[in-house]
Amino acid sequence: MAHARISANLPPDIDPTKAPIAFGKRALPKLNEELQSPELLTQQRALMALCDLVHDPEKVYEAIKIGFLDTLKTLLLHHNSTVRQKTTQILYIMAMHSVGRQGIIQNGVISALAELLDDPVDICRKNTHQVFEMMAKLPEGAVGILHAGLIPSLVLKLKTESDEILELILDTLSNCLRVEASEALATDAITILKEKLTHSSVAIRSKAAWVLLEIGTHKEGKSAVCEEVTPVLVSLLEDPDPEVQASATGALMFATIKPQGRFSALGAKAIPPLLKLVAEETSKARLSAIKTLTMLAEVPEGRKTLLDHTDTFQQCLNDPSEAVKRAAKTAISVIRWKPFGRHDVS
Repeated sequence: MAHARISANLPPDIDPTKAPIAFGKRALPKLNEELQSPELLTQQRALMALCDLVHDPEKVYEAIKIGFLDTLKTLLLHHNSTVRQKTTQILYIMAMHSVGRQGIIQNGVISALAELLDDPVDICRKNTHQVFEMMAKLPEGAVGILHAGLIPSLVLKLKTESDEILELILDTLSNCLRVEASEALATDAITILKEKLTHSSVAIRSKAAWVLLEIGTHKEGKSAVCEEVTPVLVSLLEDPDPEVQASATGALMFATIKPQGRFSALGAKAIPPLLKLVAEETSKARLSAIKTLTMLAEVPEGRKTLLDHTDTFQQCLNDPSEAVKRAAKTAISVIRWKPFGRHDVS
């Protein structure tokens, strides 16, 4: 199925000629001056030249030292869409380097980029979300996004953005919500993510399940996932894509830590698809599936059902993964457990 892609090509009426670059140490200071020129074409040419230079981390370091980031923050609000496009592209390239990411955090660029979330030009928004996605990979970057108060806006953008940008937002959220999930929960993130679990795109289904997994690592998130999305997660255990299966199983694993999650999963008939994932030696979801079934075995109904399937876990004892073997051993122990002095499992 064909997907629309956001083009980064400049408008045909824009002169792409780069500004002549000064020699040696004067190169970057001259470009910084040209970026502040009142002449639009001068600014555009300087941006195009700078775009090439910032692929070099040494140039990024020099540019930050000179004060380029303050100049670029100002250009983010420029009336000309090409200036905004190239500015966001430069920031994205800078964010690919460690020194660039640190500079972006320290110079308040994350908050400045928030102004472009509603930019009318698709490529400007895409570049902005690429910066956020790159920054969120760093713990300090994720905290910076949280402190900038961007989580509610990013959650709401899940309703309106194109699939291409949607993937970037989900990646950003998964890293940020690992740190803190309360703002997302207050913005009804669970309901919005639940809708994305049935999206036609494999990547979006998988990433949405992964965000729910991160939400489920928090105490308040577990309850919300249990109450609202457990049945949908169970349905995704049989998704044709292994990545979606793995993400859904991981999210379900955290949901079933709470008793209400276990009962919800049992009510959604989670045991058969989970056993199928455990039986598949190449399944990416195997470890999470074993751990989820172990928790379901703590409910008498679940333990009674699983007693007939201990051979499935026995096969896992030969798995090359030590983690899988340990999890299988624990699962067998829990399934075979009987209350003291009793011989039934109910």
